[in-house]
Amino acid sequence: MTVHFVGAGPGAADLVTVRALRLLEAARVCLYAGSLVPAELLASCPADARLVDTADLTLDEIIALLVAANAAGHDVVRLHSGDPSVFSAVAEQARRLDAAGVPWEIVPGVPAFAAAAAALRRELTVPGVGQTVVLTRVSARATAMPPGEDLESLSRSRSTMVLHLAVQRIDQVVAELVPSYGPDCPVAVVAYASRPDEVVLRGTLSTIAAQVHAAGVRRTAVIIVGAVLTASEFPDSHLYSAARDRQSAPSGR
Repeated sequence: MTVHFVGAGPGAADLVTVRALRLLEAARVCLYAGSLVPAELLASCPADARLVDTADLTLDEIIALLVAANAAGHDVVRLHSGDPSVFSAVAEQARRLDAAGVPWEIVPGVPAFAAAAAALRRELTVPGVGQTVVLTRVSARATAMPPGEDLESLSRSRSTMVLHLAVQRIDQVVAELVPSYGPDCPVAVVAYASRPDEVVLRGTLSTIAAQVHAAGVRRTAVIIVGAVLTASEFPDSHLYSAARDRQSAPSGR
């Protein structure tokens, strides 16, 4: 039997993979991340499946449930919001499952930053403007950031930056980014991306904090910083350039 760590996507029930949906439809046990997973998605599980909200469980309690389900011969779906590769705490669970001899796999999902970019109708890698995206967060009550991964250090390249789990510290974020990006750098905050109650705020580093406070956004939001958010004058990608067509055309010789 296998524990399937499944990305539930950013919130919309139809933003999951076909593989994820098939696993849910066959699951005898499903552990999910509280209010971050839509009820419509849970409804895909069999009527007699055991559904466990892990919001109030400790890591050890979650692992005990996974190990017990495996011992009973059940495949388990462990639903995580967004994509399991980013800020999902899958690593800690997988390490314990390995120690217990329980097989597991990861099924990717749509990450929150991708849903936010879609809501903004923006590509995060624009030719000649920005080709690097930094995914990060800030230190607060969560695990401390490793040395060299503070915002001041990361912002020196002026790359497009995406901050998760940081909107409650919007004033701190602005203060630490302004020295490198400047007060007029474009910023967007997208809360509840892809959901009916989605909130989209657009501004600059000098205006975004006031907008966040006025809108009452305090959780489930992504902050995106960078010139790509407003870029309109940029060269076409080399993929579509006439020069590339000439280079790839047969010489006729």
